[in-house]
Amino acid sequence: MEPVVLMPGEGVPVGFGMSVMKATAATTGGAFSMSETTFPPNTGGPPRHVHERTVDSFYVLEGTLHIWVEDREFDLPAGGYSLVPPGVEHTFANTSDEPVRFLNLNSPGWFEDYLRDLAEAVEEGIIPGGEEFARIVEKYDIKPTG
Repeated sequence: MEPVVLMPGEGVPVGFGMSVMKATAATTGGAFSMSETTFPPNTGGPPRHVHERTVDSFYVLEGTLHIWVEDREFDLPAGGYSLVPPGVEHTFANTSDEPVRFLNLNSPGWFEDYLRDLAEAVEEGIIPGGEEFARIVEKYDIKPTG
């Protein structure tokens, strides 16, 4: 690994223009990935899901992130944090009328590849919920539950 220093606004844009990778599997030796993500007002997140091996965590920088974890719901304000261990059902969204900006840290690292593949699939017309889409999410330790 090499040292990495990024200034505000720097990183690798991925996905649908809402995320910028600050740390990737390549820069962390596979240990973790971290994105800075901004959801516009009233933006849904992924369907409820679990990870078998991945630890998923969220730290809110601005706004309020709505988190659903094992039948409990939380509105995390700036400074709020959530860690979701493997095997725990969860999802997240912006249910407010203001943007939310948050860090999403995943261990081990892979998140940037998932966002890249997901954006390519949508551009190719692969719809969420279909068989091809399911193969993409399962490749990245994401098991939809609802």
